[in-house]
Amino acid sequence: MKGTLRYLTGVAGPSGFGSNSTAEQVTEGISSLISTTQLTAIITGATSGIGAETARVLAKRGVRLVIPARDLKKAAEVKEEIQKESPEAEIIPLELDLSSFASIKRFSSAFLALGLPLNILINNAGKFCPNLEFSDDKFEMTFATNYLGHFLLTELLAEKMVETASRTGIEGRIINISSVIHGWVKRGRFQFNDLLNPKSYNGTRAYAQSKLANILHAKELARRFKERNARVTVNAIHPGIVKTGIIRDQKSLITDSVFFLASKLLKSTSQGASTTCFVALSHQINGVSGKYFVDCNQTSCSSLGNDEMEARKLWKRTRALIHRLLSENTT
Repeated sequence: MKGTLRYLTGVAGPSGFGSNSTAEQVTEGISSLISTTQLTAIITGATSGIGAETARVLAKRGVRLVIPARDLKKAAEVKEEIQKESPEAEIIPLELDLSSFASIKRFSSAFLALGLPLNILINNAGKFCPNLEFSDDKFEMTFATNYLGHFLLTELLAEKMVETASRTGIEGRIINISSVIHGWVKRGRFQFNDLLNPKSYNGTRAYAQSKLANILHAKELARRFKERNARVTVNAIHPGIVKTGIIRDQKSLITDSVFFLASKLLKSTSQGASTTCFVALSHQINGVSGKYFVDCNQTSCSSLGNDEMEARKLWKRTRALIHRLLSENTT
């Protein structure tokens, strides 16, 4: 109840920020701190919505951006818009389809070939499929895009982040964008094989399961980085309820009516991007890893999302699956 009241009133939490804070507000003064060493960030899903706002604000703060996109024309348009406001911003669009393992491998190779450092990886892209669809790799599309794709992308770029942090002394940060609806997932329904190829399908349930997986991924990856004393943190965040493309795709009278009535409760895009930007750049959370943030403040996720054994089990099964498929494709 306290959390709900804090959200509705916009009262700031321990970080000094709350639900009404914008991405620009939470990063004010940060550009001067990072100007001596330009940071490089990869932001998936940066061609629209929260991702595009995150990209705009990080560029404004002096961060070099790599924007992966299925549609390079859209990425070029985002680059042009950002550079109107920040002419000196360095922005590199690269092709990527997160639902395809082959495309993720090509993107990672293309990025690594640039010889750039990698300080920040924001796994922001999200997909909601109202009806059952399958990826090129034959997995349920929402889970393949939101979780499996980001898992593989992170796996292929993790060593670059560890190397960058070791060489520069600057902490690397990985942010997984989750959702409060991860808490809707019941323990008995979170079965790996059913996530890949569900016997019965519900779009909202599939989305919630993928967002729970994003939290578990962050928790286990954080543990593994800590175990090897790597200077890379991993956290998950809930951006708030924003009328992004994912929600607008679900056109119905009920949906439109709900959003009209609840308009005062929805965040603006800039408010929705605030927690991502805060966790990516704020010095308040140096060394904080394996946690869950809402409204720029650390908070609790569901009991299942906080289950270390579940996180470890999901990690092992995901990694085994991905490495088996990659080895099959190279033979």
